[in-house]
Amino acid sequence: MRRRPPFRRPLRRSSPRRVPPALKHANELMKSGNYAEAAPAFEKIAQRVEARGGARAVHFHLRAGRAYILAKNTKKGMTHLKHALMVMAAKKHWEPLQRFGQRAADELNELGLEEEAQEIVAFWVEKLPERSAFSKAKSRPALPTQCSGCGAPIRSDEVEWIDEETAECIFCGNPVRGEN
Repeated sequence: MRRRPPFRRPLRRSSPRRVPPALKHANELMKSGNYAEAAPAFEKIAQRVEARGGARAVHFHLRAGRAYILAKNTKKGMTHLKHALMVMAAKKHWEPLQRFGQRAADELNELGLEEEAQEIVAFWVEKLPERSAFSKAKSRPALPTQCSGCGAPIRSDEVEWIDEETAECIFCGNPVRGEN
C-alpha cells in the first residue's frame, strides 16, 4: 500500500501578481517616513478593499492606523486599529487578533502612548474567548524584510505560509521565498 505524500498547498500563481501603483506608493511614503501622506493613502486602499469584501482590508486598516499614529493623529489611528481588531474578532480569527493586538500595544508603549496601549490590550483581551488555545509557531526560514512586489514590510509571524519555504505577502498576495 502506497503512502500518500503530505498535503502541500500549491502556489496560487506561478508569476507575481500585479501590484497596484497606489499600494506601492503608500508603502514608499511609509518607508520614507512621510506618515502624514501614507496614512490617508492606506485608508483609501482599506476602504476600497473593504467595499469589495476583500480579506486584506484588515491589514490596510492596521497600516493606516499605524501611519496616523506616527503622523501624530492618534485619535484617527486608534479608530483604524480598533476597526481592524474588531473585524478579526467578528471573524473569530483569535490568533491574529492576539498577535496584532499585542504588537499594536507594544508599539504604542514604545511611542509613549501608554493609555492608548492599555485601551488596545483591554479591547483584544475582552474579545478573546475564555480558553483560547493557540498553536505554537513552527520554525520557518527567514523571510526578506520587504516584499519585492509591493515594498511592504514582511514579518514571518504575520504571513500566510503556502508551503515550508514560501509565504504570501499579506498586502499584495505575491509569494515570498524564505532564505535558509
